[in-house]
Amino acid sequence: MKMTKPQDGAGSLLLFITPLLLPVSIASELSVVTCGSVVKLLNIKHNVRLHSHDVRYGSGSGQQSVTGVTSVDDGNSYWRIRGQSSTVCERGTLIKCGQSMRLTHVNTGRNLHSHHFTSPLSGNQEVSAFGDDGEGDILDDWTVLCDGEFWQRDGEVRLRHTSTNVFLSVTGEQYGRPINGQREVHCMSYSNQNSYWKVMEGIFMKPSEQSRTQNVHTEL
Repeated sequence: MKMTKPQDGAGSLLLFITPLLLPVSIASELSVVTCGSVVKLLNIKHNVRLHSHDVRYGSGSGQQSVTGVTSVDDGNSYWRIRGQSSTVCERGTLIKCGQSMRLTHVNTGRNLHSHHFTSPLSGNQEVSAFGDDGEGDILDDWTVLCDGEFWQRDGEVRLRHTSTNVFLSVTGEQYGRPINGQREVHCMSYSNQNSYWKVMEGIFMKPSEQSRTQNVHTEL
């Protein structure tokens, strides 16, 4: 595995891997999303990355807002993948399809969160960033829905809010000042083309030895 290096501009980080230098089994594991990784998530339909910043909603919960941005290089679009509330997901653990986890906003330390407040533009369920230093409550938990056994870095996933069974979505509504042009991120009660996400730029943790052993046992 080669070292990460910053992109020009805002310092977006990518992990470059040379699979030809690795055994096939290890190279395939490196394509799986793991706990501890710091990633950007792209909404495929609207081509915006999941974003947050220290700007609060003027209605609803009044918590930190979550939006979608078209910029590739914005440093406020990084999220750390962690275990669900009150659990520890060891760094490098493979994320399984159907597993619950948290996404912690790197720059503010608040977790991706949803609850029964109305989103300001579309009238769907509000999505916010909540907590302090990565600790919030069970409304920070999201279930990863994907095909196969593990969350693949090149695969499309849906994120279902574990407590309220709604789907993280973008439908294109745009904010005005002070976050002009950013898209509303919200939750919807049903899944459609607006609900699919893909991992993009990031720092990806190498699978742990324990995860690799468990993966071998699963395949036997």
